[in-house]
Amino acid sequence: MKWKEILHEVVAWLSTSGVRLLIGLIVLFILFKISNHVAKRVRKGMEKRGVERTIYTVTYHTLQKGLKIVFFVLFLSFVGIDTAGIGAAIASCGVAIGLALQGSLSNLAGGLLLIVLRPIRLGDYVKAQGEEGTVEEINIFYTHLTTVDNKVVMIPNGALLNNNIVNYSRKDVRRLDLEFFIRYDQDFLLAEKILRGIIEDDERILKAPDAFVGISQHAENAVGIITKSWVKSEDYWSVYYAMLERVKVKFDENGLVIPDKKLDVHLNVTEKK
Repeated sequence: MKWKEILHEVVAWLSTSGVRLLIGLIVLFILFKISNHVAKRVRKGMEKRGVERTIYTVTYHTLQKGLKIVFFVLFLSFVGIDTAGIGAAIASCGVAIGLALQGSLSNLAGGLLLIVLRPIRLGDYVKAQGEEGTVEEINIFYTHLTTVDNKVVMIPNGALLNNNIVNYSRKDVRRLDLEFFIRYDQDFLLAEKILRGIIEDDERILKAPDAFVGISQHAENAVGIITKSWVKSEDYWSVYYAMLERVKVKFDENGLVIPDKKLDVHLNVTEKK
């Protein structure tokens, strides 16, 4: 009799709540597909209107996940689960959850401010929290940087927004400062002439603003000569390494020696009697 009663209950549940659950799951699956489609259409529309990449990317992810959450709550209500009770339970635990998720809430607030203030954008090369890299993704909680050696660094948005951010990509032009040293007994005017020639010969270095070449310091065993030239941001590193190489070659060709650091040690030896 027990097995018959159990079978009867199962059949009764399948014919009522089971059918409702199946229909709800099918509708939920369709609604999830619709949310993905809507989010993609919104993103493509914003792209066509020329909206900044950071904004439409974050909008896409937020809209996609937000719609799915709404549809899931409606699904729970449809299958007979008391969503009001769930909301009350969540509300009663709100204080405890808030205390436990202080860091996450800070990251959430930081993510929203990053979207609104836009100190950084996707594709920018930045330095923050001791890390440097290209901004690949800005999520609600974390910002993803890709370093020059292809490592992904995830920085919490709260910490990112509350500290200094150096954005190397915001300006189209950057100044390249390099300092070189020669010995005191060598011709610094010749060194300056060589450096000016290297700057003039490199087409990637801008003619305006004018480049500066001059003595920067009288060091302990060398004269420092600094160059300050302007380049496009995308040419910065290629010009940087090219300058270092050409200066070394030209200095060698003209007999200019980059001095080594030296340490003079004086010993005071007294003879014991």
